[in-house]
Amino acid sequence: MPTSESNIVRFYALVPCAGTGSRAGTHGPKQYERIAGHPLVWHTLAAFAAVKRIARALVVVAPGDGFFERHPTSALVVQCGGPTRAKSVSNGLYELRRTGATERDWVLVHDAARCLISPQLIDKLIDAVGQDEVGGLLAYKVPDTLKREEGGRVAETLPREHAWLAQTPQMFRIGMLMQALEKAGPEVTDEAAAIESLGHKPLLVPGGAQNFKVTYPDDFLLAEAVLKGRHR
Repeated sequence: MPTSESNIVRFYALVPCAGTGSRAGTHGPKQYERIAGHPLVWHTLAAFAAVKRIARALVVVAPGDGFFERHPTSALVVQCGGPTRAKSVSNGLYELRRTGATERDWVLVHDAARCLISPQLIDKLIDAVGQDEVGGLLAYKVPDTLKREEGGRVAETLPREHAWLAQTPQMFRIGMLMQALEKAGPEVTDEAAAIESLGHKPLLVPGGAQNFKVTYPDDFLLAEAVLKGRHR
């Protein structure tokens, strides 16, 4: 039978890009620092632009941020960034709805500073999660021994058997994620945790060691080495 347009489910990318990068040691927001010849966020957006199933990418920046006015992009840029990541994502979801996305559509929320994400990993996540009832996220199984610290000393060694490092994108239905973020509050650190607050269990999809978040000064050198290696 023919599929009506109302039954088509679309995939959107939402990139919170309003952070200041205080731990990165940069003079300005770390997402605009140049890596391998381009601003960090450029590499992030290029990966999503290469995925044909992404209907639109929306970038959430801080009010008054003029970076994309000086560096135009095909993504939709909105100056609705909030004081926390959760608030920026929530504001971005409202913008997606305002511009035509439905509650049933999927959104892939991705850290601007994870500039080593690849189109292949994005497609892998969509393939794994697109038919899931809850949604899911890229994650990396912890390879090292975990320690809990107290006062600069080891207080406890933690089992790593079931430990994963949460990565992004994190992919959920727009309506469910809006509800989850409202319930979890502005301090929740990732979308999966918000979904968990509703009693759901997001699907873990293996990501990779290269999909790390550029956070500290040394991370810039490592990210640049990886990007240059890919382009050889």
